[in-house]
Amino acid sequence: QVQLVESGGGLVQPGGSLRLSCATSGFTFTLSTMRWFRQTPGRSRELVASISEMATVANYAHSVKGRFTISRDNAADTVFLQMNNLEPEDAGIYYCNALIFPNNWGQGTQVTVSS
Repeated sequence: QVQLVESGGGLVQPGGSLRLSCATSGFTFTLSTMRWFRQTPGRSRELVASISEMATVANYAHSVKGRFTISRDNAADTVFLQMNNLEPEDAGIYYCNALIFPNNWGQGTQVTVSS
């Protein structure tokens, strides 16, 4: 079955960096656009970034453009999110998701941005 395992979250000061990873299994990774979402209390899950199957196209939410970079390793069935210059508003639980399996989610990884 489809499995998504996020990792790499933690506590970081404003201006700091984190690199999130999402290891996947149970489907053909190269057939799916991959996405990172962020969830904060009281708000719906927000799409942060997406990357096409062969990593030729990446898209970002306006709020993270220029600070976050999504990438993927198709040999390892893993997608990454490099987050630089983090702001308190970036805090939340981050989830990865495969576009071809939109209802499958992992446990997420918590990002806290605080001094």
